[in-house]
Amino acid sequence: MPTPENFDQLLEQFRSASFSAEPDSWHMNTDAQSPSDANETFRYEYGVPIQTVDAFLRLPSPVVSSWCSDANPAGFLVNQATKCTRSVSVEKCGNIQAASMLFYINSSILAVPKSSQMVNITVRSIVVQSLNGMRTLLNGSDVLRLPMILDELCINIVLGVSYHITYTDAGEIIEAAASFVLGAINKEALSIQQSFEISFTQVNTKPVPLSGNPGYVVGLPLRAGFRPQGSGIIQNTNKYSQLTILQSTSNQDCLAAQGARTPVLFGYNMISGCKLRITAAMKCQPLTQTLLDLLKGQSFPEYVASFGNSQAQDVLDWVPITHLHTSEQSSCQIPVSLEIEVKWTKYGSLVNPQARIVNVTATITTTTAKQLPSGRERTIPITSSVVFTDISAPAEPGYKAWPTINVKLPFDFFFPFV
Repeated sequence: MPTPENFDQLLEQFRSASFSAEPDSWHMNTDAQSPSDANETFRYEYGVPIQTVDAFLRLPSPVVSSWCSDANPAGFLVNQATKCTRSVSVEKCGNIQAASMLFYINSSILAVPKSSQMVNITVRSIVVQSLNGMRTLLNGSDVLRLPMILDELCINIVLGVSYHITYTDAGEIIEAAASFVLGAINKEALSIQQSFEISFTQVNTKPVPLSGNPGYVVGLPLRAGFRPQGSGIIQNTNKYSQLTILQSTSNQDCLAAQGARTPVLFGYNMISGCKLRITAAMKCQPLTQTLLDLLKGQSFPEYVASFGNSQAQDVLDWVPITHLHTSEQSSCQIPVSLEIEVKWTKYGSLVNPQARIVNVTATITTTTAKQLPSGRERTIPITSSVVFTDISAPAEPGYKAWPTINVKLPFDFFFPFV
């Protein structure tokens, strides 16, 4: 049991990646192979620490306090971003390992666990930050810049590291790159804040931005796309790669606003619009098509992802957009508004509910365009709106039954198994 007397000792013993009194257990002899593993095929699976020739790929992070601990391993397919504080001084800057680029690239990654095949970490880019915060991207990234004292400053101290790992569908790492932010400190500095990130991309695929994992996060775009016959979902290829609505402009002229779109953000009710001046010379059919293109954009999607991390191949994880049309009985009907209603519900554990979209309805409202006398004109408002409706069932007063927990795990939780 921890006590004020033994707390520091226990923290030192158990704060490593594995709960072991011997951190050296991470050092593996790749030549030794037990009979039980002789016929086993090794691969990285979700969450498994990424191994290097001497230990594991470090992603420093704060432990009990904000100070950096280098014992945090990077997990396979686990995107992470951490920030922590490290003690530094100008006099000793050349001796602080974690302030040097070499500390983060000098150990090769094992392509698969317990293998002899290694992947070197290459330097993708180097950004230099001045004392006042201005950043400059260096032209060449193949130069190793080590901390050194220059004019009472210590330069080339690592302020940030971003790893990018490329892997195959068989769970093998084939490329590893690191981007650095280097800075300088003066004699007054006692500590620096470092930031660390890691991301993963499967080879021969384009990374798709998520809007939550698994549930949607308020303020992130709705993920949308199309479904060609007999295939999975293809992400929308418009400017924002998402569901969009008309963007209001300062002059409020509808014909001048064509092409100006804004993404639909989860949880944000929005309304936008413009004004259209109709003259006697305008024909009904071309005007109708122009207004439809204005309201729906050039590429209105067919499906919206039910979760922020829904995958294109999981068709059942996508919600079809229902289209409604309200109009009057008339010879010439022109669309004047697009109303999008997104119904969502809280899904999963009551402790950590996830936002899930269950229904999306797009309603086009039209009005009668009467023929104007020659030389006359008429101005009508055109509007777009988005409303998010929470349809989660409220708990009944006094009802104390055990809750049903339906939890959607991250898509790569059982990687590489289906």
